Amino acid sequence: MYRTVLGVLLLAASVVACTAGEASRSGETPDLPRPVETEASTSTSPPGTLPPPTTTSTVAVATTTTSLPSGVTAPPAWLGTRVLPLRDDGFGQILPTPPEMVDRRFVTADLLPPPGGMEFEWTLTPVPEEVLARSSWTPGCPVGAEALSYLTVTFWGFDQRPHTGEIIVDAAHGEAVVEVFRTLYDARFPIEEMRVIRAEETDAPPTGDGNTTSAFVCRPVSGSTRWSMHAYGLAIDINPFHNPYVRGDVVLPELASAYSDRTDVRPGMIQPDDTVVEAFAAIGWQWGGDWTSLKDWMHFSANGR
Repeated sequence: MYRTVLGVLLLAASVVACTAGEASRSGETPDLPRPVETEASTSTSPPGTLPPPTTTSTVAVATTTTSLPSGVTAPPAWLGTRVLPLRDDGFGQILPTPPEMVDRRFVTADLLPPPGGMEFEWTLTPVPEEVLARSSWTPGCPVGAEALSYLTVTFWGFDQRPHTGEIIVDAAHGEAVVEVFRTLYDARFPIEEMRVIRAEETDAPPTGDGNTTSAFVCRPVSGSTRWSMHAYGLAIDINPFHNPYVRGDVVLPELASAYSDRTDVRPGMIQPDDTVVEAFAAIGWQWGGDWTSLKDWMHFSANGR
């Protein structure tokens, strides 16, 4: 059995992940968690520099070994801890991409038991109560829990190992989404992290370095009363840091500017007509990278919004 022991990252459950979301073809702001005004989030730093790590966040410590594939590294110890100063629009300050993230290839933490072999594995069930409890779902969401499904699928990490990911999606699209991730796994398209977003993350202050592949998040589109397609389980974001949202001077996640240059193709990026776009197109989902007034390269949705 293939199982090289790589550096294992033990992630604390409270690490904040910045997720990115949806925008309309007319240029609506994306469905991102709105930052919370805190002492840390409103502190100032010299322009173009990262603020120091906060003292209240927790961060996982990675163990490195000499057996990592070429170009693959453990995540920096400060990942998820440097809260960005806020802009007038409520997003974090857009800063240059840190050198260690210009070609981001981090070891994946096994948050769920890894698959037993190299074959693609999956499960599709109603959302278990314990999963629903740690998700962003509440009775006030626009979709009932019974209309959602819980998927676990094998995905290929940047560390060239198979891992188990989880997402919550609209139940009617569950089997089709499984086939999308089967295609991505067979193509060895790398994904850094894939998990259910927690409620507290939707209002977390911005760190601009998150990279969680996710689907269901119960929240409206930022700056709007309209529910996001994520709130129905009908949208999926793939590697947000490698495939940011870009509109004017806004780049989200805020440290992902290096990935706004789509001609510099690196692992984890989604390109027109590639395997990822074709896999979603095969189930009728549309890509935010095709929008004209802005680009949301991470975003796929059932209705194109």
